[in-house]
Amino acid sequence: MSLRTSLKKVLPSISVTEQEALDAGDVWLEGSIYQGKPDFDALRAVPEAKLSDEEQAFLDGPVAQLLDMIDETEIQSSNHLPDNILEFIKSNRFFSLIIPKQYGGLEFSPYANSTIVATIATKSTAVAVTVMVPNSLGPGELLMHYGTEEQRQHYLPKLAIGQDIPCFALTSPEAGSDAGGIPDQGIVTMGEYQGKQVLGLELTWDKRYITLAPIATVLGLAVKVKDPQGLLGGEEDLGITCALIPKDHPGVELGNRHNPMGIKFYNGTTRGQSVFVPMEFIIGGQKNIGRGWQMLVSCLGAGRGISLPALGCSTAHVALKSASEYAAVREQFGLSIGLFEGIQEKLADIAGKTYLQEAMRVLTTEGLGLGLKPSVVTAIAKYHMTELGRDVLNSAMDIQAGKAIQCGPQNTLAQGYLGQPVAITVEGANILTRNLMIFGQGVMRCHPHLQSMVESIHSNEKNADATFRGLLTKTIGYSVGNSLSAFTKGLLPFTAGAKSKLSEVRQYEKAVNKLSAKLAVYADFSLLVLGGKLKQAELLSARLGDVMSYLYAAMASIRYYEQKVSAEDRAQAAPYFHYATRWAIAQAENAISDFLANFPSGATRKFMRLITVTYSESSMRINDDLVRELAHQCQLNTKFKKQLTHLVHASNGDGHDINQQAYLAKLECLDMLAKIKKSLRKKEIKAGVRFAETLDNALVANVITADEYKMLVDYNVKRELAIRVDEFDFDMNLLKPEQAKLKQVS
Repeated sequence: MSLRTSLKKVLPSISVTEQEALDAGDVWLEGSIYQGKPDFDALRAVPEAKLSDEEQAFLDGPVAQLLDMIDETEIQSSNHLPDNILEFIKSNRFFSLIIPKQYGGLEFSPYANSTIVATIATKSTAVAVTVMVPNSLGPGELLMHYGTEEQRQHYLPKLAIGQDIPCFALTSPEAGSDAGGIPDQGIVTMGEYQGKQVLGLELTWDKRYITLAPIATVLGLAVKVKDPQGLLGGEEDLGITCALIPKDHPGVELGNRHNPMGIKFYNGTTRGQSVFVPMEFIIGGQKNIGRGWQMLVSCLGAGRGISLPALGCSTAHVALKSASEYAAVREQFGLSIGLFEGIQEKLADIAGKTYLQEAMRVLTTEGLGLGLKPSVVTAIAKYHMTELGRDVLNSAMDIQAGKAIQCGPQNTLAQGYLGQPVAITVEGANILTRNLMIFGQGVMRCHPHLQSMVESIHSNEKNADATFRGLLTKTIGYSVGNSLSAFTKGLLPFTAGAKSKLSEVRQYEKAVNKLSAKLAVYADFSLLVLGGKLKQAELLSARLGDVMSYLYAAMASIRYYEQKVSAEDRAQAAPYFHYATRWAIAQAENAISDFLANFPSGATRKFMRLITVTYSESSMRINDDLVRELAHQCQLNTKFKKQLTHLVHASNGDGHDINQQAYLAKLECLDMLAKIKKSLRKKEIKAGVRFAETLDNALVANVITADEYKMLVDYNVKRELAIRVDEFDFDMNLLKPEQAKLKQVS
């Protein structure tokens, strides 16, 4: 019995849905990371993402106007998005960000799409989700890539101006993460359409979690098509197929709503029982029957790589701006809370991870801007950026404490806190994305020979044995090369090269090269020892996926620092960069440590440690000095901090505006506040019960001038407003601060 025959019995073949998923995506930077040779030349050669004049004008115009219109408290206390918001979105073509100009769309870049969605999300998750869905996985994108020209001409202009509102129905009660297992069916049959007997599909479906379904006018639908009568002359099971059906088509049910976390975007159900549609309703026509899964996976890049990471990144921008300003203004025990090390630890983590979020957002959308559909990279971005969003938001909630849990217009964190689980759950729940998708797809897509080898093992062609032997020889050579590279870099660290022109970057570039070389070895041995069982060994494979993910994050951090940070801003940006890159590298090392500690074969584990010289952790860790430095830096009003919070727009009178006014007023008064504190220590003036009394005493004692007194009083008014929380009367009617004070007095 040949080796190929033996392996055929133990190695599972690639299923049709798996093969379609593998064929649909592109391999990008993650391929070089997996293979042990991170391609920093390719990284640095990626064209820089910039907004065009038209894209910037859209942000400065319609997006800014939309932000000023949004009253999140009103939205959350209502059942629907306000009509004026929805009409503004439609009339200003927010639904056409990805639609080509020839069909009336805006045709913006992935970077611009991400920036627009993220900017809106800082103000309202509900509005951001409403905007992002038509510009993500849905009828618009499917039509652009796979529709007939007649379908594009009919639908895209209407979608562009909001005349038609789309939704796409994939998830059913019986199949969530296992989208390939959907029970919804389409039976090939003859039926009546427009008074004629035509060939078509009889559809039966029951879908849930469908965003925009309650207000959609056109339904995208995924079903499994069968041809039991052989009307198409082929197999009975034809596979997943995507159709596009007008809402008013007989038998289509739309309207029932879910209530996702109380966030008032439209999400609900759609059902149909024995609904006949003609073949012309299939996206791309009859020839695309059975191609639905390939179409869907190919188009997932926007949702996974743009929209959902944008939600995570927007949360980080809000958390950094809100927490740093609050920490600078809020005082306890006579000190700003931002001076306490417990708060500094949280602040530094928010700041470093916000930098990493922005770096990953920019790099991922730059890759998509190249026309690539890197399925593994977009899965990395979706999982890690939404999880990082949750991390930084939790830290910001901890810092603001009581202020963060009181709902109302002044709370800048609550709507993001409620909305973050949405980003974590949709487009592949994060547990699935981490444990099955990132490394599961990565190992097949990124290994130079594995997919071809598995195909040759299960091949029935005459020359299959020869093909297998050739691929096996190449694979052995590849693995030996990986082992030698990892051993050399582990034993002689200086051999891990670095090409950066910046000395502070080179240490991290070398670290990425060394860890990537180790990853290649561990992946090879996992495949050798575990074989087909690696697919079920989710804990192990997820850790290898984590290594690849965090090295991608570290490369994004390096690229952002080299390209997006000007020379004069490097001193401001350095603490953010060092924290983010060290954190990513440390996480990769932790994943390696956990992988080795839990590898089932003791002998293999010892050999992997030996060959990669992995016996201790790197010293490249985040220390307390870096925490203190970054916490201090992020409380300053620097140009670089503004760059990392640029998504947040403070509208007149909203929570961000109130916090920002108090923060900027305090920065103007720092010298005066220092004089007052010095006088208090010397007992030259007496501290009042309230700060306003202390200011009066300082003026009388000539510690401050009349002009300084005026500035300090102005600051104190803004400070008091910033540290207040919203109050409501007994019937939960919102009170203005003046009304609340009057009620207290009475």
